[in-house]
Amino acid sequence: MPTFSSLVVFLQEHAATAGAAAEGGTKGGLLSPHGGLMFWTLLIFLILFFVLSKFAFKPITAAVAARERALEDAIAAAKADREEAARLLAEHRAAIESARGEAQKMIAEGRAVGEKMRTDMIEETRAQQQDMLERARREIEGEKNRAIAELRHEAVDLAIAGASKVIEANLDDASNRSIVEKFLSSIPTATATR
Repeated sequence: MPTFSSLVVFLQEHAATAGAAAEGGTKGGLLSPHGGLMFWTLLIFLILFFVLSKFAFKPITAAVAARERALEDAIAAAKADREEAARLLAEHRAAIESARGEAQKMIAEGRAVGEKMRTDMIEETRAQQQDMLERARREIEGEKNRAIAELRHEAVDLAIAGASKVIEANLDDASNRSIVEKFLSSIPTATATR
């Protein structure tokens, strides 16, 4: 059984011999029509077209259609990817703005809390100062009263000692002490006159 390539070779050889026979009879130019050569050329073209349409055109058109579908799918995927990227970008921008707003809010809250703590600490320090001043005043007043009592006691002792020297008599210590204490308590103190 002859193959396609052997058939094509046979037809070409036969067309060449027919063309040579036609040329031998008449002399013509390259563009002058020759009936036999035209017949065989047309016949080879039709056979080749039939074979190609049977075996080659369908796979070629299928490959072109598949390539076209693949390109359309790639374009659609790229468009979907671009839309997804735009959506993600918008989400990220919104998240960044939200985070920025939260950070500003936290900073403002931190400042408010810090200011409140500062004010509270100042007030607490002032209260502690006032307590310390009041305590110091009370202690000073207590110490002053103790010092005055001690001075009176020593003054009584000195007055009795001086009076006994003056009289040169030994008087009763308890009765003399009560007399001097009555006298000193009747004298107004320096704080009472202020």
